[in-house]
Amino acid sequence: MEGRTGRHVVVIGAGAVGCASAIEALRRGWRVTLLEPGEPGGEQATSYGNAGWLSSHSVIPPALPGAWRKVPAWLLDPLGPLALRWRHLPRALPWLLRYLASGWTEERVQRTADALRLMLADSPVLHARLAADAGVPGLIEHRGLLHVYRSRAEFESEALAWRVRARTGVQWTEWDAARLAAEEPDLDRRYTLGIHVAEAGHCRHPGAYVAALARHAQAMGARLLKAPATGLQIEGGRLRAVRTAAGDIACDAAVISAGARSAALARAAGSPVPLESERGYHVMLEGALPVGPRTPMMAADGKLIVHAMLPGLRAAGQVEIAGLAAGPDWRRAEILRRHLVSMFPALGEGAAGEALVVRQWLGHRPSLPDGLPCIGHARATPDVVLAFGHGHVGLGGSARTGQWVAELLAPRAERPAALAPFDPARFG
Repeated sequence: MEGRTGRHVVVIGAGAVGCASAIEALRRGWRVTLLEPGEPGGEQATSYGNAGWLSSHSVIPPALPGAWRKVPAWLLDPLGPLALRWRHLPRALPWLLRYLASGWTEERVQRTADALRLMLADSPVLHARLAADAGVPGLIEHRGLLHVYRSRAEFESEALAWRVRARTGVQWTEWDAARLAAEEPDLDRRYTLGIHVAEAGHCRHPGAYVAALARHAQAMGARLLKAPATGLQIEGGRLRAVRTAAGDIACDAAVISAGARSAALARAAGSPVPLESERGYHVMLEGALPVGPRTPMMAADGKLIVHAMLPGLRAAGQVEIAGLAAGPDWRRAEILRRHLVSMFPALGEGAAGEALVVRQWLGHRPSLPDGLPCIGHARATPDVVLAFGHGHVGLGGSARTGQWVAELLAPRAERPAALAPFDPARFG
């Protein structure tokens, strides 16, 4: 093990992936600088607005066979579960074509699922350990996640996804209408079938969790610098420094984990990747909540996740392809609120509904068109490791990603075999 005076790693981005990577690098005895423009875990961060699922079964890529038939609806309905803004379409079109191709056949979907399962299978256990080390064990719970359906037919319409999950080793228990009503007494009775995945877990407050991981990294010896990275100094195939708005940071290794804003840095490291923002919204109901879910759940009819967190009841979902700069369309958050109240009708009744504070949020999921993140060495130098593009599974996949990043950072390290599907070189 090298001492703290040896290898110096700059981790660009203090989100869930960046903090996990920093902690694993510190465990190897390296010096670490965490680079983050804002407050780790703050509202500007994608990790802050996460739905909070540590879903070891979230192995299905966004596009499935036949998704191309839905493109006209995506373009024509600005408020659908997945929407494309016309103004951004020319720029997003190459990404969209790759996105559709990645899920063209069930075989392709299965390959993606098998890869994601390697990253996610033990995420609740890994995060429980991280949270305990960071002094916040109560933020991680491991008692399963629930999918709710209005009918057997609605469940069977997702048969391909559950079939693929089963092949990766995911198991679940069916709850009939009576069991679902007993376990979730506040849930609207239109839901008659539940699929409970006992192996999965959840985070009670993603923003606080990431902030705690950043504090833990600092307690282990990391330096936190609040500035954006602006470039890399690479000479003779070796990294010399990370350039920032506050000046250059001399170092001999770096991790690019800046979420949806990673593309320019990856390109500077010789690895252009087709990164897009899958803009997601959430609403939070804060106050004395009279009702809500006992188990975090996803409603198939609204394509949203509902999760009772420490700050309040969160409904998260929606995918909007509109780029990083476009303003929010808060109608999409209102759709989430209305669906949430329809799931738990007592939330909108009388004084109970009036007493709740409703907060809205928009964030940017870093998404690659094949549903897999980039985890691997940059083309220009092995001193730079890419670790971004986790899409909908950034929080859940961050713990394992951090371990893989530390393996890649080790001098003269060979790429772990499990990382072949995530290699940035797959984009040419």
